[in-house]
Amino acid sequence: MKLSRFFEDLMSVYRAEIEDLKSDSEGNNMLKARLREKASQLPLLLPMMASNPEMLASAFHQGFIFLNPLALEALVSKEEARLPEWKSLSAAVRLEPWAEPLAKTVLAEPAGERFLVTAAALEYLYRGVQSRKGSAAADADQDADEQDEENDDRENGDLDGQYGRHGRDDGDDGDDYDLGEAGADWLAEQGFDRKE
Repeated sequence: MKLSRFFEDLMSVYRAEIEDLKSDSEGNNMLKARLREKASQLPLLLPMMASNPEMLASAFHQGFIFLNPLALEALVSKEEARLPEWKSLSAAVRLEPWAEPLAKTVLAEPAGERFLVTAAALEYLYRGVQSRKGSAAADADQDADEQDEENDDRENGDLDGQYGRHGRDDGDDGDDYDLGEAGADWLAEQGFDRKE
């Protein structure tokens, strides 16, 4: 995915804003409560729409339904001056019902359409980053599981099915093999008396 400089610059700030909203200093999950608070403050934040769109965009976090990823991929490659009108994205993006009143408030402002397009693009990018992180974490978990299995096999001496617990060939080729007798033979070789 090719990002414009505009979205590349905004994305890191938006991600930091969302991460900051997620938990308090004690690690408690605060996202829902803080998003409600952010939504209630939206009218007060409108003057920041042009200078700091990420501050308002976070009020719309989880408020978009993306219907056409290809349209969003094209959108995030555009610079700010080339962003389309919000109405032109109606086939690609919908609002969750709770976000519609917020959108009406924003769209009443002169820069509202451009802001809403920006907010949708930032949320699309954020979700993409999260899903890639989740995929990478799943891959890492699978790799770790495979490594654990391999380590267990080594500890149990089951690397190729021919090695015993201590990693030596125990001579068990499928014949009847008496481990006790082999142990007694080995002890006898070491100079110990055989137990009768």
